[in-house]
Amino acid sequence: MLNNVMWITDFYFKKRDTSHNKLHQSLYLKEIIMTNQSYSVAVVGLGAMGMGAAVSCVNAGLTTYGIDLNPTALEKLKAAGAKDVATNGDTFANQLNAVVLLVVNANQVKTVLFGENGLAAKLNKGTAVMVSSTISAQDAKEISQKLTGLGLVMLDAPVSGGAAKAAQGEMTVMASGSKEAFDKLQPVLDAVAGKVYNIGEEIGLGATVKIIHQLLAGVHIAAGAEAMALAAKAGIPLNLMYDVVTNAAGNSWMFENRMKHVVDGDYTPLSMVDIFVKDLGLVNDTAKSLHFPLHLASTAYSMFTEASNAGFGKEDDSAVIKIFNGIELPKKGAN
Repeated sequence: MLNNVMWITDFYFKKRDTSHNKLHQSLYLKEIIMTNQSYSVAVVGLGAMGMGAAVSCVNAGLTTYGIDLNPTALEKLKAAGAKDVATNGDTFANQLNAVVLLVVNANQVKTVLFGENGLAAKLNKGTAVMVSSTISAQDAKEISQKLTGLGLVMLDAPVSGGAAKAAQGEMTVMASGSKEAFDKLQPVLDAVAGKVYNIGEEIGLGATVKIIHQLLAGVHIAAGAEAMALAAKAGIPLNLMYDVVTNAAGNSWMFENRMKHVVDGDYTPLSMVDIFVKDLGLVNDTAKSLHFPLHLASTAYSMFTEASNAGFGKEDDSAVIKIFNGIELPKKGAN
């Protein structure tokens, strides 16, 4: 990110003759920006996280391309300064240094890369592919093997932080892969991440860490929804309950972020119920493969599945609260 560049610049020049600081700083920044402009990256999947990552790449001076099936998303990224946008990478695949995938699941990753008119076969050998979707370790390994067979390099690099952090270029990245993969993707990581954790060289380790993280995220949302539902049943105003919890020991980031949607009666999806059906399914599959019981994750999975089956799958994940009967929830615009 440019902010990181500025910090490095300030550190580098703080002991230098101040009469030359501005000149040296200007030259240094120009060099960084020129270097970034020679680096081309395509972001595939321009949802809440993907759009934030793509715009962060633009803001960092990277030559940025966007791929999505949604014309509105493509127009938005183009307006933000992307070099080009398209529903596939046919016209610019051979110009790319890197590809970042932020699609919904492993099937979409595989379709984008290896399906009919797949992107992977069009990339130059040595191109780095950063797979940032939440997928299983086994899927990550299978994708890596296919990419390696095509002469490409993969970083298993799931992300977290939500749409706000993505837009700020401050996502948390939990990545595993070779030193070559990390090195080739450094400009992208600098652009999109506030923290990058190197989990190890083995593909699949990054995916596993993200899955464990999603256990916590899903359980926190489900527990928050249950608490707010109980408050509603007890006749406690939900805006008051929310205020108490967010200023007390029972608070969590997920409660504070997601239960605000409930208080506002706004279930416009930033992350959908169906995403947690998928992610908590991965959590339970991982535990099953290790013969390890997960009591809370199993319950949370059942709650999100019930919400999806009730027709709330495409709503914000906070809509899991709607599975509770006999309560009245705030309506949008009522507060």
